[in-house]
Amino acid sequence: MTSPTLPGGTFTLADDLTVTRMGYGAMQLAGPNVFGPPADHDGALDVLRAVINAGITHIDTADFYGPFVTNQLIKEALHPYPSDLRIVTKVGSVRDDAGAWVHNVEATSLREQVLGNITHLGVDALDLVNLRVGGFDSPIPGSIGEPFAVLAGLQKEGLIRHLGISTANAEQIAEAQAIAPIVSVQNFYNIANRADDSLIESLAAQGIAYVPYFPLGGFSPLQSTTLGAVASRLNATPMAVALAWLLQHSPNILLIPGTSSAAHLRDNIAGASLELSAEIVAELDAIATESTPAAV
Repeated sequence: MTSPTLPGGTFTLADDLTVTRMGYGAMQLAGPNVFGPPADHDGALDVLRAVINAGITHIDTADFYGPFVTNQLIKEALHPYPSDLRIVTKVGSVRDDAGAWVHNVEATSLREQVLGNITHLGVDALDLVNLRVGGFDSPIPGSIGEPFAVLAGLQKEGLIRHLGISTANAEQIAEAQAIAPIVSVQNFYNIANRADDSLIESLAAQGIAYVPYFPLGGFSPLQSTTLGAVASRLNATPMAVALAWLLQHSPNILLIPGTSSAAHLRDNIAGASLELSAEIVAELDAIATESTPAAV
């Protein structure tokens, strides 16, 4: 049963895939620049256990975080996994020896990436795999049919239960859906970066989850005079207001804010519990159209 302290309740992506809308992104558990081990190994394990103790049933990860570091930490901290925990991963990138992010959606590599996630997480099959097809924070136009078909084949083999797509545009999503059903889309989106508004509405009508990455702005935190003023009036942090806005914006939005601190995890959960009035929501909605938009 979902903890009553978690905001947003749950979202059902498929008959066997229900998660708390308040999730956790494991990326920050790796070392600097998401490369290498964490400075505090035991602290990273404590954060993951705090995630479970909070009632969160949705952890987002990838084998290219580290690489392999976050998945190995998840396994060490939580395996054998709680029956209601769903671990979502992604493929489409690998890391070179210097830590650079290398886009790779070749068929052989995708199979190796899926098998690597399975091994490092210690599972028989992956709950949900997102195919990352775009750039750092925006889609790259073009067909994604071939790599998505590879994942659909791995799904038929029983290695993947459900499929999603990341950093993709509406045309690419439609192309993927013509090959196999998808249950989630993971794109760059937040209160100041709202290019996907119409896409979110379309996905909600189809019962497909939308998972914004960098919900707080990414490596450059959100900054906005309006956001700061609203947060001050609510006696909250700007980050708390930004998370609460996302949860209230659409019922299919799932949150995966990341942190390497158990205390910050608790702050994220408490912040997302804020109830924003219609007047405040309208004020926040205007951030994306300000003449000087919020920096990210």
